[in-house]
Order: sequence, then structure tokens, then C-alpha cells
Amino acid sequence: MKTTLMYRGSRATGLFLLLLATTTAFCQKVKLNDSEYFEIPGLNVLVFSSQYNGMFFDEKTAGIELIHHGVRTSTGGAVRLQHTPEQWDLVPKMTSRKVDKATNSIEVGLRYQEVDFDSRVVVSAKGNGFEINVYLDKPLPAKVVGKAGFNLEFVPSAYFEKSYLADGKPGTFPLYPASNTKTEPLSEKIQQFGIHNTFEERGKPEFIVPAPLTSGKTMVLAPDDAEHMVRIQSETELMLFDGRNLAQNGWFIVRSLLPAGKTGKVLTWYLEPNVIPNWKRAPVLEFSQVGYNPGQEKVAVIELDQADQALKTASLIQVMADGKQIEKLKGPVTNWGKFLRYNYAKFDFSSVKEPGIYFIQYGDQKTNIFPISADVYEKTWHPTLDVWFPVQMDHMTVNEAYRVWHGAPFKDDALQAPLNQQHFDGYSMGDKTDTKYKPLERIPGLGVGGWFDAGDFDIQTGSHNTTILNFVDAWEKLKLNRDETRIDQGRQYVDIHRPDGKPDLLQQIEHGTLNLVAQVKNIGHPVRGIIVPNLHQYHHLGDANTETDNLPYNPNLKPYESDGKSSGTLDDRWAFTTRSAFLDYNTAAALAAASRALNGFNDTLSTQALTYAKKLWDENDGKPNTDTSRFALFRRNTEMAAALQLYITTKDDRYAKKFTDAIWPALDRNVGQVLTAALQAYPFMNKAYQTKLKDYVVKFKASNDELTKQNPYGVPAGTRGGWGSNQQVISWAITNYHANRHFPDIISPEYVFRGLNYLFGCHPYHNLSFVSAVGTRSKKITYGSNRADFSYIAGGVVPGIMVLKPDFPENREDWPFLWGENEVIIDICSAYIMLAGAANELVKK
Repeated sequence: MKTTLMYRGSRATGLFLLLLATTTAFCQKVKLNDSEYFEIPGLNVLVFSSQYNGMFFDEKTAGIELIHHGVRTSTGGAVRLQHTPEQWDLVPKMTSRKVDKATNSIEVGLRYQEVDFDSRVVVSAKGNGFEINVYLDKPLPAKVVGKAGFNLEFVPSAYFEKSYLADGKPGTFPLYPASNTKTEPLSEKIQQFGIHNTFEERGKPEFIVPAPLTSGKTMVLAPDDAEHMVRIQSETELMLFDGRNLAQNGWFIVRSLLPAGKTGKVLTWYLEPNVIPNWKRAPVLEFSQVGYNPGQEKVAVIELDQADQALKTASLIQVMADGKQIEKLKGPVTNWGKFLRYNYAKFDFSSVKEPGIYFIQYGDQKTNIFPISADVYEKTWHPTLDVWFPVQMDHMTVNEAYRVWHGAPFKDDALQAPLNQQHFDGYSMGDKTDTKYKPLERIPGLGVGGWFDAGDFDIQTGSHNTTILNFVDAWEKLKLNRDETRIDQGRQYVDIHRPDGKPDLLQQIEHGTLNLVAQVKNIGHPVRGIIVPNLHQYHHLGDANTETDNLPYNPNLKPYESDGKSSGTLDDRWAFTTRSAFLDYNTAAALAAASRALNGFNDTLSTQALTYAKKLWDENDGKPNTDTSRFALFRRNTEMAAALQLYITTKDDRYAKKFTDAIWPALDRNVGQVLTAALQAYPFMNKAYQTKLKDYVVKFKASNDELTKQNPYGVPAGTRGGWGSNQQVISWAITNYHANRHFPDIISPEYVFRGLNYLFGCHPYHNLSFVSAVGTRSKKITYGSNRADFSYIAGGVVPGIMVLKPDFPENREDWPFLWGENEVIIDICSAYIMLAGAANELVKK
């Protein structure tokens, strides 16, 4: 009884303090800053700082957005045409954006070309919050009456287990979607991207329409949580929806419909996010979760609120075998400066070399533990090769102990993609197939080998090529002969943690090469990729084996009808076969490299790989560059890469000449982009080549040192765009590894370690390792095939920090569905294996 009373008293006190915070929150008024967003401590309001993406549509990174107490909790503030828009629903194009500091407002023009509908949204500071007004110069088109409305989306993970009030009526945000829905005729649905449909009708032309959780004129979100509380008021009804009824990546949405037959100002919202007075973001102590080699540099980065100042000192504490904690170093904290929106400082503890378990103390904050040890990098690549890559293996059943990751999928591969097709995920076909096959004709022999490219289940040939090249480099340079996986191609069976007497890396090279050889053998050239035909398949979550029925398509059968050997369901993956010189050369490079690695392991496949590499080279060599695809600019580099790999494999001087003729102009254009290739060629070239290359390595070192002025991490951490920069960091660190091998007097191993430190936790926003299950604390929520379970696949490497314009770095650990931050892909992971293995080799030296 006493405990209960104390709890009630504590809760009452908390509610009183919350109300006090609410009434005094906006001591400062929201104002536009020089970066053109509204700002006060604890709240930023971005108004179309980022636009919707025309390729992937709604990426949850555009429109009106709230950064609330340091976390982006809201996005997608815009006029939309559905209660709960899915990713592939139509998005408005921003036609204008006017920032007016005099009136403290931002106005954006929005247009839906597909339905000839324009609107204007004006956001302005008002009172203790801000006002959103929607204007129409023309009445709503008839097609969008009852559909067009203003939406503002809130990320579910920030509001789980919290409450809401609608005109005082209480409710709780659901952990799992369970609100009411209804179906309407498909004729009532506004068309999604192209001719595609995210909903599988199964013979009933209808679609799902969710009902609101609640409605009212005043909506208060999370009144029980000072950091997330938002009050919204309008004279028009506000409705609260759960977008997860239609898609697992949906958000909670507050929405008001726009009225029919009216012009001018047609909707007004008043938003008042609660702001904790004098709020400051807590410092983030950034360091390697894997730990450090005794001899390497050891520098932690401290990320600070722009209103915060660094403490003068920090300490390194050693945890002893008896549990005692001893201060091994108390050292100065040095200011670095501002990067993006935060201030940064550094704590250097390089002088501590004694192996052991440590943590960093900064004021009252303590990090988790990490080791200092000579073997910290030894096992860092194991989960990626042991677990992540086996799970990605296409056309195989993959088992791990008591768990089956997926059955053997896509036995029905593949059909020739139809002509003049603008597909999703960047795929398209022109007015010819560039093959002997007719549209939707079966292409034999493709149901073998390959990896799922990413969190979805397509085969992207370019990514395969990069992956094979990375694997061959790791095999030849590092001899990573680990064996922890049974891979049985004959039985299409993979068993994780079960050695089979064969190096796993060679078996992965074999698996990728099987699919490339099948493409060239059966089609005549490599294809852009192989992907499902329907959008309702593409967003498939779960076992890849169920994305199709695994039965070859038979046009003589009705949809969903089967004779046991074939099916009338047009769900077989399509091969997008438009030929590209860029892809031909890229594939030739991968096949030529694979042929070396497979020599003596699978001699038949090795011979086939080299044969087809030469074929692709011969069919393109000497031809003018008529490629007009988006890959045209990359042709020069892939031709050069093919020449190098063919020369290393065959020792034919005609390939060497092609390479040397191309490499020097390429280095002059961009030394960082092609230096890895130049360094890979180093052992096979003459002394004059090796001597000439030194000047470019010196130039590269100068660019390395310039990075320490650009950001506190000293790596090429990108600051713009919809995809994290880990791939760029890994590639840069690998280049430094190759440079150190041949020019150790110029390039220090520290550049390599610096790249890994960034991956392992010394990066913005938080200090988790970007490699799941590697390091003391690592990513446990990623965008993989199991993302709907808010989980991860061990060894997966995420893209990392995505910078939302103009200055907000983000990598969420509570929401897996942001692919630019959390999607794990094969080329990043294969490069990571190479880098982690290289770092371990450097330590041994």
C-alpha cells in the first residue's frame, strides 16, 4: 500500500512538472535561422528542406518535419491524397519555396501533375508554436474530393506506449496496428506510381481504406511525455490514423480533409510542440565499440549541443579482474569546432597501451566498456561471412541451427521483361530486348547462384560484380580461408556454423559467379538485374521462398491455377536485359578476377568465367561509346577495370596497354576514385609505372589530411544526400590499405584504422557499431528481410549517417524502415570483409 501511494505521488509530481514545462516552454519564440528552418532550443521545424524523391517516392524524409528535443519525430507534412499514404503513392512536387524572415514564414507550392492539382502551404511562427495554412487558387478537382487533405506523420517508435487526447477523450498509441479498416472498389483508388499497385487483389478489384483511431478539433499527442508532447488545433476535424494497417513502414498520421468547392485559405492548423525550458542535448561520447590495438591512435570524439561547451578533462578508466576501476589517464579535452549542427571536441588516450577492459568517463557520463588488445580486429569480419552472406544467398535453402532463414526461392526464374517498361527500384526497359527472347518468354538457366542485393530480393548485377571483385581481392591479398558454412550447390542447401572443409570465401565467389556465367551463357550478356514484376511482391517481408509460387509461368492457365508443374500466376521474376557497355566491362572484370580465385577450386567454372570475360571484352573493344544510360559516365572506369583484371589473369599485354593508357588520365581527373585500381596493378607493372604512381599517392595523402579539417573524424563522411556514407568511408580506407602496402613511408596504417573506428562507433548521432553483432554495442535494428520484426542479421553493415538537409545527421536505432540509414547491401558488406581483414593484417605486421 505504501509503495502504491509513493508511486501515485511521484506520478502526480511528474504531471505537475510536465504542465509547468508546457506553460513555460516557449520562453523564446520560434524564429527562422540562416539555414532556413525554424529554431529554438529543443525544437526545429523544417519546411521542405528536402523534397520527395521521384525514384523512391515517399522516403519519410521530406515535407514539414519536426526535430523535437534532438530527435526527428515527424515528417511528411504536406497535402496528400490518402489517409495513410504508402511509399509508392503519388507525392507532390514542390514548385516553389519562399522564405520570408520579415514575416517569419515559409511558403511552398505543391503540385500533383497526375491529377492536375495545385496547392500552397504556408508555415509561420505564431504564439507558442506555429501555424500551418493551406491555400487553393482553384477548387479541388473532382477526382480528389474526399481524398485530398493535409497530413503530418509521426514516427510510431517515438509514441509507442504513450497516450493521446482527442477533445479530451483519452487513448493509447497501439504497439501493433489493430484499428478498423474497410474495402472500397479499386475504381475509387488514385493510381499509384506508374501502372503499379502495392495491393494484391487476388481476384477482387478493391483496396483497403483505414479508419481513424480517433478524431476531434484538438489533438494532444503524448501529454504524458514532455519530450514528445505535441498539441494540434483546427476548426476542421483532425483525424489520427495508423499507417501500419497498410504497410509495416507506415507512421501515425494526423490528417484533415480539404473542403470541396472552396478557394483561398481552406485549412488552418495550429501546432504547439512542448519544449522543455533551457533544454540541451546530452553529449554523445563517440569511440570504437570494437576497441583498439595497443599501438594505434585512440581518440574519442565528443558531440555537443551547439549551446554546450566541452569540459576541460575526461578520464580513461580500466576495469580490473577483481572488478575494481582504476583511472589510467586523466587528459585534456580539446575543442575541434562545428560540423553540421553540433560542436565537437576530442579526448586523446593514445598513450594508454596496456591491454585490458576500459571505459571513458566525461563528467557524469560513462561509456560502455571496450577492449585494448592486439587481436581486436581478428574476428570482426566473421559474422558478415559466417551469417550475413549465407542468409543473402539466392536459390538456396538457408538453415542456422534450429532456424530456417528461408527456403530455396525463385526456382521459376526468369522471364524476359516486357518492352517500354518503367519499373520500380530504378529498373526500365526500352523498345528492344537486346536478346533473342520475346517479352515474357522464359529465359532458361537463371535459377542458380547469386545474392539478394539488399533488404529486398532482386539480383542486381552491378552489385554482384563489385562483391565478387571485393571477395577476390580479399582472397588474393589476405587468404581469408575461414570455413564455418556448409554450402551444397547440388542440393541447394546452406547450413550456417557447419564447416564443410572448403573456404567459405571461395564458395561465395563461386555462388556469385554461377549467376553471372548463367546470364552471359543464356542471354548473351549480363543484365541490369532480375526482379519481381509486381509492386505487391516487391515490398514482400519474410521468407524469400514465398515471394513467388516457384512454378514457371504458364499463360494457358488462369491466375492462381496450377497443374503442379507450372502456374498461371504471373509472378516470376523478370530479367531486365537492356545491354550496356558499362555493365559488360564491369562483368568482364568480375569474371576475369573470379576465374583466378576459382582455379583449382572449380576449374570448370573458372574456365567459363574467363571465356565469357574475354567474350564481353571482345564484343565491346574498339566500339564507340554510344551508351546513353545513366551508367555512361562510368564506362571509362569499368573498361579500365576489365583491362586490369584480364591482364592479371592472362598476362596478355594488349590488356596492359589499355589499362596504362587509361589510368593516368583517370588519376588526373580524380585520384581518389581510381587510385585503388592503380595500386592493385602495382605488383604487375614495371618500375617506371611504380615510380610515376608515387606522386599520385602523395597527392592522395594530402587529401587525406585535408579531411581532418572537414570533420572531426578525419574520414570522407558525406554531408548530403539520401544515403549514408559508410560505403564511401570503407572504400577510402581500403584505398589507404593498398597504398600502405606499396608506399608505407607515405601512407600510415592509421588511415585504415580511422575508417574502421568510424564504422565501429566513432561517428555522429550515436556511438553504436554500424556492423550488427560486432563490438560491445552495435546496430540491433536494421533494414533487412526481417525488418518487420525490428531485428537484424549478424554481420550486416548499414549505410550509416544520413544527413537530412540542411544539417541534421541521423541514424535511427528504433525504426528500421529508413533504407538510406539502415538497409544492408552486398557491396558494402563485401568491402567491409576486405577492410576488416586488412586491418587485422596490418596489426600483425
